[in-house]
Amino acid sequence: MVRYVYDFTDGGRELAGLLGGKGANLAEMTRLGLPVPPGFTLTTEACRAYLRTGAEPAGLAHEVSAHMTGLEEGAGRRLGQRDDPLLVSVRSGARFSMPGMMETILDVGLNDDSVAGLAKASGSARFAWDSYRRLVQMFGSTVMGVDAALFAGALERLKALRGVPDDVHLGAADLAGLVEAYKELIRRETGEDFPQSPAHQLQRAVLAVFASWNSERARLYRRREHIPDDLGTAVNVQRMVFGNLGADSGSGVAFTRDPASGRRGPYGDYLPDAQGEDVVAGIRNTVPLAELEHLDPHSYGQLREHMRTLEQHYRDLCDIEFTIERGKLWMLQTRVGKRTAEAAFAIAAALADEGLISPDEALARVSGEGLARLMFPRFDASATGAPLTRGLPASPGAAVGAAVFDSAEAVRRHAAGEPVVLVRQETNPDDLPGMVAARAVLTSRGGKTSHAAVVARGMGKVCVCGAEDIVVDTEGRRLTTGDGTVVEEGTVLSVDGSAGTVYAGAVPLVDSAVMRRLENGTTDSADEALGAVAGAVTRALDRADAVAGAVTRALERADAVRRLEVRANADTPEDAARARRFGAQGIGLCRTEHMFLGERRRLVERMILAQTDADRDRALGSLLPLERQDFAGILTAMDGLPVTIRLLDPPLHEFLPDRLTLATRLAAAEARGEVVDTHDAELLDAVNRMHEENPMLGLRGVRLGLVVPGLVTMQVRAIAEAVVERVRAGGNPRAEIMVPLVGDVTEFRLVRAEVDRVLTDVSATSGIPVACPVGTMIELPRAALTAGPIAEVAEFFSFGTNDLTQTTWGFSRDDVEAAFFSAYLDKGVFSASPFETIDREGVGRLVETAVAEGRAARDSLETGVCGEHGGDPESVHFFHSAGLDYVSCSPFRVPVARLEAGRAALDQGEPDDSR
Repeated sequence: MVRYVYDFTDGGRELAGLLGGKGANLAEMTRLGLPVPPGFTLTTEACRAYLRTGAEPAGLAHEVSAHMTGLEEGAGRRLGQRDDPLLVSVRSGARFSMPGMMETILDVGLNDDSVAGLAKASGSARFAWDSYRRLVQMFGSTVMGVDAALFAGALERLKALRGVPDDVHLGAADLAGLVEAYKELIRRETGEDFPQSPAHQLQRAVLAVFASWNSERARLYRRREHIPDDLGTAVNVQRMVFGNLGADSGSGVAFTRDPASGRRGPYGDYLPDAQGEDVVAGIRNTVPLAELEHLDPHSYGQLREHMRTLEQHYRDLCDIEFTIERGKLWMLQTRVGKRTAEAAFAIAAALADEGLISPDEALARVSGEGLARLMFPRFDASATGAPLTRGLPASPGAAVGAAVFDSAEAVRRHAAGEPVVLVRQETNPDDLPGMVAARAVLTSRGGKTSHAAVVARGMGKVCVCGAEDIVVDTEGRRLTTGDGTVVEEGTVLSVDGSAGTVYAGAVPLVDSAVMRRLENGTTDSADEALGAVAGAVTRALDRADAVAGAVTRALERADAVRRLEVRANADTPEDAARARRFGAQGIGLCRTEHMFLGERRRLVERMILAQTDADRDRALGSLLPLERQDFAGILTAMDGLPVTIRLLDPPLHEFLPDRLTLATRLAAAEARGEVVDTHDAELLDAVNRMHEENPMLGLRGVRLGLVVPGLVTMQVRAIAEAVVERVRAGGNPRAEIMVPLVGDVTEFRLVRAEVDRVLTDVSATSGIPVACPVGTMIELPRAALTAGPIAEVAEFFSFGTNDLTQTTWGFSRDDVEAAFFSAYLDKGVFSASPFETIDREGVGRLVETAVAEGRAARDSLETGVCGEHGGDPESVHFFHSAGLDYVSCSPFRVPVARLEAGRAALDQGEPDDSR
């Protein structure tokens, strides 16, 4: 028979999956001999059984009754006993902490008879009636479904009637009357009476806590925190202790270190003459925990000793809830405390210095997600008002600038020294100059992997996408928010890419010391030096420097233990140099299409419009020296490290003007009787000829190289000649050539033959051997499934997981994220977007298959990933386990990938609940 109930003396923290975090830690504190009120835990298995059937599992009632009898015998009182009642709390406690998301019911066992007994036994009628009104209020809302606001309203009316600021100033008679008002409210709203049977109260309270696992707020929290929906919650039944018995009683919350900064020493709040929920709810002003030393020195000394015991035992920051009942300290809860990213790095480094944890454990205690938060500038939260709009937090950080509505204006204002925010309905490659010039990008359409998001992340630009409640009027150069607010061009906006919010005006920024350390090796900044005369600023600088140092130590340890190399996706010498400063070990993806934009676009148009081979060759010949110069700059920045250059991938029509714009311009000219621009007419004819219903699956990638004469030749020659130039300059260029979107080995063989021919020709002409490894991107399911034959002729695979996700799922990412991803997340189809975190069961399986079959055909095959998944912390762990050789991501995500690659190399065991 399944066992559903465990006494606190039976468990321990190793049973957190079964007893939940709260129950396991209560048992652990009991095992340590700390003063824990006795009780027992109903397991998560019991919860899951109840949620499956909607009925209490067989045998549960008998087990609860037996443990309740034991609790009563230990206390010498019975639950709800008339003259001196035993009361219990019924609290949720899932495997992972979900603060405030599920239910708690206190003072279970009180009724109309036992409240008088409690008053007599405690010597305080007010305390007894206060406890009873808490039970009726909690039970009525949590168990019986009465709107909590109705209870709150009744309490507020009574306080107003009595002219008192809080419930502490209400007398026993007031509270007795309030209990009757609450019971009448329950009767009116539910048609039933508040139950007087203590056993019935306990049973219904337990089942209500089980049911609260599936409350809307709990489900929403789990989605946000990526907590599985099938875990269920445990329920802890514990003898009540009371902090609301007078001045010698109280409740508090304590941390063994500051969870915001990581500073060592006790940190927390205390509230005299109060129960624990009063501290958490904030209905009365607390005092700093240090004040307890003056209010109750004995209890404070005991608490400090217990805090030291727990931190030494758990070897981590501990979060503690406690109650003092007439001078007696009781420990009600402990857990490994949640903390900010800053505190996580500071605490891990400090605990390692103190010898409590090893360097590897310190690395396991921090995360790439936390590092990303520390790298980007942030707004001063105290200076923000209501946001103008909200969207998807596509690229983190904080930026301030004037709103502009096209790329040219962004470039113009940037050149004049004005910071700008580029606002578009959506972005395309034409907007790249404006994105480079802008501090931030805001779009009304698109998701986290839309063009705007991907490019912004690659450049380290702040970006909020999919702000659907704004209407962007590019012609009128304004946007209108959902409430009708009009933002004209030039209006200053503050964009928070971490929260997905946009504010009017300039919100003050807080600099990132970690980013300065990564970029320059120092945390100094001129602005801070000016303010360093103030003691508070100096202390803040010292703390920031300590955190930056802790980040550096974590990265150094990660580099020492990781197997995965970390490369960067970079298209310019500047990005390449920055990536190298951030620790990149090469470039995993250099996209050549970005070299075809700007002023070079006219040359691309000439190539597309060419009527003869000679015209096309002249256009390509004009592009060649420009591309050679670009490649030479990137190879210089990455001298001695591999640089993987992808041949042209996008459809050629993306380099032509917009079809509708051209047609409108020509029609307008004709309507005015003007001579039609021949060039525009030729362009429109080309755009119509190249128009595709689904360009993602059309003429792009390897297909371009096979049908556009000279395109592959020009690009490969530019690469080879750049290698020769660098060798002659004394460099050590390590260019690699990548063929995109291969679906069949024959495609690759045909292109590879041309690549080899050009490399041989340049080698012979220059007298310098040019040997560039040639490989392919695996971004189609067919390529993954035929990886063996492809690997016979390809020297490396790079998984383009963005397109591989699209083609595996049948998604167009720019369309589906805004259309239905939120519904899929709500309904549990996804636990996370497959464009953000790798889909292990589908896309991941294709990756594993391709790696295995590719290496079976060529044991020296190098494998990596160059999609944005390469910088996602969870995905990095998958790529480590799949046996890839490297991950590649945008430069600003390189430190994150380094850290997670190190963490992936460690055996981390059970996940903790601190972050």
